[in-house]
Amino acid sequence: MIEFSSEDLKQLAAKGISQEKVLSQIETFKEGIPFVKLNKAAVVGDGILRFSEKEQEDLIAYFEDASSKLNLLKFVPASGAASRMFKAMFNFLDSYDASNESLSAYFDRTGDKPVQQFLNGKENLPFYDLIMSRIAGKAKNADEEAYLFIKEMLVEDGLNYGFYPKGLLPFHKYGSESATPFEEHLKEAAFYAKADGSANLHFTISVQHNNMFKEEHAESGPKVSKTTNTNFHVSYSNQKPSTDTIAVDLDNKPFKKEDGSILFRPGGHGALIENLNEQDANVIFIKNIDNVVVDENLNDVGNSKKMLAGVLLKVQSKAFAYAADLEENNSSEEKLTEIKTFLENKLNVRFPEEFNTWGFEDKISAIKNKINRPIRICGMVKNEGEPGGGPFWIMDQDGGVSLQIVESAQIDMSDSEQVRIVQNATHFNPVDIICGVKNYKGEKYDLLEFVDHKQGFITGKTQAGKELKALELPGLWNGGMAFWNTLFVEVPLVTFNPVKTVNDLLKPSHQA
Repeated sequence: MIEFSSEDLKQLAAKGISQEKVLSQIETFKEGIPFVKLNKAAVVGDGILRFSEKEQEDLIAYFEDASSKLNLLKFVPASGAASRMFKAMFNFLDSYDASNESLSAYFDRTGDKPVQQFLNGKENLPFYDLIMSRIAGKAKNADEEAYLFIKEMLVEDGLNYGFYPKGLLPFHKYGSESATPFEEHLKEAAFYAKADGSANLHFTISVQHNNMFKEEHAESGPKVSKTTNTNFHVSYSNQKPSTDTIAVDLDNKPFKKEDGSILFRPGGHGALIENLNEQDANVIFIKNIDNVVVDENLNDVGNSKKMLAGVLLKVQSKAFAYAADLEENNSSEEKLTEIKTFLENKLNVRFPEEFNTWGFEDKISAIKNKINRPIRICGMVKNEGEPGGGPFWIMDQDGGVSLQIVESAQIDMSDSEQVRIVQNATHFNPVDIICGVKNYKGEKYDLLEFVDHKQGFITGKTQAGKELKALELPGLWNGGMAFWNTLFVEVPLVTFNPVKTVNDLLKPSHQA
């Protein structure tokens, strides 16, 4: 049994974490987290919907007709720092000495393709002119200029981009101006998340970046408001300290830092289910901060979002009507069969084989349980080999089957049958999600009730040279939404333009 000292208890209280929660997390470390059991890949016709051009136009029109009466919100996870984007560039600064080695000799020695690609394309970066003006006249030759370019981009007394939040870096260049992902998200919101001239956005950001985001909003907000004729209402939240998770040593005991305090670590993006739970809107669009497009693709992206929102509103209106019928006891065996068929065919719900042998009341109870859930419509793009989660039918411990977004880390890749299923996957998840978080009475669901806590991740880390185990909460769109009703819809590849490394900014999709 773990005994907490009075200092430990004070630390827990300060973070807003209960003893029970910590003990439950320690139990998770002891038991381990089982791999997700894939049943089969979701494909078009079996788990993924594909709509014709005419159907898409109808869905867009359906959403546009309804949107003025709805409260819309764009929710953007934006706490990511840009340091990972520049990992190869930081390594270059550490290992290249311009005074002792030519660049070509460095590339021969290291085979450093990312830096080679970066330097070959640097004129196409949105911050090229800015950096060149700052290093003008400082370099003796082209090799030194290349080194100074990267240094000026990253170091603290330069532009310090390596320590920026990703959402505030210049991503796109329009003439002499550049635009950040924050600004591009405003433009997008004006296109598909606007009702009565106003658009609501919520960004989840790191505490240390609060002021930087507010400054960017003060600068780019009025400009985008003017060009899009939109009033923007922007709110922010931080990941809560109470969602941090305990780290343990290799004996599953709380890992203590040198000062004797317990080491807690951020719980990953799954912690944001709490931030999402505090938002109040009829339709919530979720999209990552680094997945933005240049202006010429806004129309295609906006229409894709409206189409997904149309899918949500259509299926939701039918679900709401059935939920109201059930509540008012307007039910017969025939009606229950009709609702069950709707749940199976339109919301991908699966019932146990023995359902038909149950009594009438048990059937009503099971159907009420399945229909009164938040709904998510997830865009899926054809798999082009990018890393990320994929759409699968999975089996739970009780033999139930459901449609889920699964990350590769959740899959047992030593199991040849599971690998075969992964290889049959045709699509993957670009984090393009439309959420319906209210019931038929307009009351908000408590989203924390629909999390599968068994879908977290345990990873090995080190701190001060000592090994430890860390726990990530179930991902926001993985275990965090495991018990939602789920539809997957094919969306065009133009909707997926993530920037994982700085070289992604050189791709055609980020060149205005």
